[in-house]
Amino acid sequence: MNAQQIRQKYLEFFSHKGHAVIPRARLVPDNDPTTLFTGSGMQPLMPYLLGQEHPEGVRLVDSQTCLRAQDIEEVGDNRHTTFFEMLGNWSLGDYFKEDQLKWFWEFLTKEVGLDPSRIYVTCYSGDAANGIPKDETAAAIWTELFKEAGLDHEQIDLGTEEQGALKGNKGKRISFYADKNWWARNGMTPATMTPGEPGGPDSEVFYLFPHVQHDPAYGANCHVNCDCGRFIEIGNSVFMEYLKTADGFQKLPKQNVDFGAGLERIAAAALDTDDIFKISVMWPIIEQLEKLSGKSYDQHTNAMRVIADHLRAATFLAVDGVTPSNKEQGYVMRRLLRRAIRFAFELGIEQNFLEQVVPVIASLYKDDFPEVAAKQNEVVAVLVKEEKAFRQTLRKGLKEMAKMDPLDGAALFRLYDTYGFPVELSTEEAFKQGLNLPADWRQQFDAAMTEQRQRSQTAAKGTFKGGLGGQTLQHKKYHTATHLMYQALRDVLGDHVVQHGSNITEERLRFDFSHDAKMTPEQIAQVEDIVNEQISKDLQVSFAEYPTEEATGPLGALGQFGDRYGDTVKVYKMIAAGADKPFSFEICGGPHVDHTLQLTEDGKRFKIVKEESSSAGIRRIKAVLQ
Repeated sequence: MNAQQIRQKYLEFFSHKGHAVIPRARLVPDNDPTTLFTGSGMQPLMPYLLGQEHPEGVRLVDSQTCLRAQDIEEVGDNRHTTFFEMLGNWSLGDYFKEDQLKWFWEFLTKEVGLDPSRIYVTCYSGDAANGIPKDETAAAIWTELFKEAGLDHEQIDLGTEEQGALKGNKGKRISFYADKNWWARNGMTPATMTPGEPGGPDSEVFYLFPHVQHDPAYGANCHVNCDCGRFIEIGNSVFMEYLKTADGFQKLPKQNVDFGAGLERIAAAALDTDDIFKISVMWPIIEQLEKLSGKSYDQHTNAMRVIADHLRAATFLAVDGVTPSNKEQGYVMRRLLRRAIRFAFELGIEQNFLEQVVPVIASLYKDDFPEVAAKQNEVVAVLVKEEKAFRQTLRKGLKEMAKMDPLDGAALFRLYDTYGFPVELSTEEAFKQGLNLPADWRQQFDAAMTEQRQRSQTAAKGTFKGGLGGQTLQHKKYHTATHLMYQALRDVLGDHVVQHGSNITEERLRFDFSHDAKMTPEQIAQVEDIVNEQISKDLQVSFAEYPTEEATGPLGALGQFGDRYGDTVKVYKMIAAGADKPFSFEICGGPHVDHTLQLTEDGKRFKIVKEESSSAGIRRIKAVLQ
């Protein structure tokens, strides 16, 4: 089975077992200021795993596109990618360990046809100090499944140790680990969790590639969690079973299953290759690169892997409304594209090539994610524009870099500041050419960056990011009006509206938000009417501080897209006298007026003077009090 068939078979398999098939969430999380990207299948479903009812019921299944930018430097080996798909199924207080593990075994061995003798699993070894027992239940289920398949099913308890003694198909098929097989938010262990946090054991499934030789650099013995590549994790069942309290752990009233499996890795196992770039959603991209460059994958493996991965990621980012920029998601997208273009340059592909590669990517996903094909022309236009600009930058930057003596952090900053040449590419190029950078090059670069920022600070006079910098009454008025307008936009257009930035001066407010269509005059008028109505109610404006996870989770406070918060946040509430629910409830650092009638005490009204496109999928409003 190829990757597309496995994806479809998985959705059908769990649909037949009573699961509702739900669509993928965007790579850019909706209204989640804690992270840039959707990095796991679990992420969009966390509210439901923590108790909120899902409209589709208690059994769910999907294939979620994910992006983990922290893996960007790892791309180039046989199994790391920044972009990947997670096959996921969830039980929200319904079935538990027995059904979950047996069903995944059935899917792998019967539906996909993987060799059972190459499957190994891990379970939780327990935490006696915190009163959490060893997960004998999961181990017993696996023992039964291995026994039915006529396989050895010996166990080994590795606890916190990294080393086992697995060799070939022999040895211990069920391994117990401590922290590696415990799931809690933010990777916490039972000892570091705080009261009120849910957590539980998990059971991971690995597939053995016997032809891969263990690298002694990873230790004397190979074990399932070894990084040598002999074993590849292909799925993980999380059993959210416990709640941390002030007195220890207790069982949750509703125990959930959160399962995730790497589609690309299962497809590689089905193909019996440890190289995931040879699977059906990757190899056609490689073949196109071979055609365009006239070079072979075997001779230019690393470059072609980087390009294939990065362009898949950039394509889906563009589909989900991201455009290249120097901030947040746009910066990551720009970095992915520029690394891909840099490696294409190395392959000798100096003509514009994105318009010849993106259609190949779109064709691989058009049946299962039709939005990719629907936005193909728009995606190509966005990516090609960036390619053309960067190719010119690349040529200039490489030429200038060759002249620099000495090549140090200050020189790399000049490349960045003058030519827009990313420091990551500068250091990569220096390494490739065998050029030595001083040990303190990063400090030199940062010092030059700081000096440049100090020189340009007065250029920002009169404006401030998010409206946080001004303390004049007029700034406070416009900042308060921004909160009211944000909620009014969500009321009129829908909850998909998420703030993507704001800029406030003494004369007006500017607000960027996610929406994929031009607002109609009727919608603009509705927003104006709602804001002016709320102003006339003289809403009281106050704030309170909350733990960040409480504010963004159960309390449902709105936040600015992409913002990073500490452990606690300030949440502003705007509520009418006697009302049960605030009109606006939003994370913000201020400043605001004390009550909304102050916005119009001089006879002014809120008015939208311009609505336009800011970038793909992002609209921009300018409004005034006049």
